[in-house]
Amino acid sequence: MTASAAASLRLANKVAIVTGAAAGLGRAVAARFAREGAHVIAADKDASRGESLAADLRHSGLSATFIPADISDEASIRTLIAAAISHHARIDILYNNAGILPADQDAPVHELSPDAWDRILRVNLRGPFLCAKFAIPHMLHQGSGVIINVCSRTGLEGCAPRLTAYSSSKAALIGLTRAMAIAYARSAIRVNAIIPGTMDTPMNRYLFSSEANRERYRSAVPIGRLGRPEDIEGLAVYLASDESAYATGALYMCDGGTTAV
Repeated sequence: MTASAAASLRLANKVAIVTGAAAGLGRAVAARFAREGAHVIAADKDASRGESLAADLRHSGLSATFIPADISDEASIRTLIAAAISHHARIDILYNNAGILPADQDAPVHELSPDAWDRILRVNLRGPFLCAKFAIPHMLHQGSGVIINVCSRTGLEGCAPRLTAYSSSKAALIGLTRAMAIAYARSAIRVNAIIPGTMDTPMNRYLFSSEANRERYRSAVPIGRLGRPEDIEGLAVYLASDESAYATGALYMCDGGTTAV
């Protein structure tokens, strides 16, 4: 790649950690970050699919490394951050995408087991907290950084009454996004959230158990279709790049207009 071509890339030479990178939205964003010139650290528990992603990107001449990681485990996140620093000596972008939605375990409060509650919050809230906790010192040292949290409209609306723990975890993650944005604004660390709509991804397959269900969710979207992983990519690149230098503490909807209804 020529110097002029590299300069035209929106994330040229940025170091980006993407959690939950093996599938769905995380995989799409990790690949797009790499295509925009970033050195991508793809993190996931699924080693087979994560390694496959990194290998595919490298085969295309892009920079990608897979690091196995369980975001709910402190030691695992310490290892992930240390690996990123060892490979590239800095962390410019933390894309907190990894999460779980075990619909068969979540339930209204009186039916929800404490173990299920703890497991879901451990991944969906403690995980992004741990990733940020150990990435931020390096961002402070280098004098800049971007954190993007993938949230959910279930954290804003009562649209999923049976998903008590999931909704609560995403509402808390929205709060964490805003608290971090203000805490680190004067340190040139920007923190924003992306809120996808109903996406046609592996996490949401349980919603589409029949064509009738699928049509019901599709027809509820003002834009007239379910979301796709590639719908998130451009917004993620914008928030990760210097183009959004004045944006922090904000929630960016990518839901086909659903929350506008």
